[in-house]
Amino acid sequence: MTDLPAIADLHLRARAAAYPAMPRGIHPPHEVQEWVAGWDLSEAAVWVAERDGLLGYARLWQDWLEDLYVDPAHQGQGVGSRLLEEVKTQRPHGFRLWVFESNTPARAFYRAHGLVEIDRTDGAGNEEKLPDVKMAWPGPAPAP
Repeated sequence: MTDLPAIADLHLRARAAAYPAMPRGIHPPHEVQEWVAGWDLSEAAVWVAERDGLLGYARLWQDWLEDLYVDPAHQGQGVGSRLLEEVKTQRPHGFRLWVFESNTPARAFYRAHGLVEIDRTDGAGNEEKLPDVKMAWPGPAPAP
């Protein structure tokens, strides 16, 4: 996929623009670029939204939404919603994700799209060591 360098750049811009709701990234840009370049696309699905350049991307691994980022200049225009709808289409029986507790805009976005909070941690299991929330989309007909 030739979009990986552009995805890495978008990831860095979106993460920086989300501060302070989302903590600053702890990896320098070259490490983020190497991380994205190393994605195994035979095991993860990546969708991009493009219009005269990259607007956003979503990355799904098994039943985990690992990333959903929208270019800061295009937030609030439905890009994230369209990407999330694609993830729902690809995982009709549901999926999960982690979001920082402090990222109230992202949590509100996911709740508005039918995801529910199912767990909270003190952040001991993430690199930033900050509290996070596990959210899930149960699918259209969740098990009781």
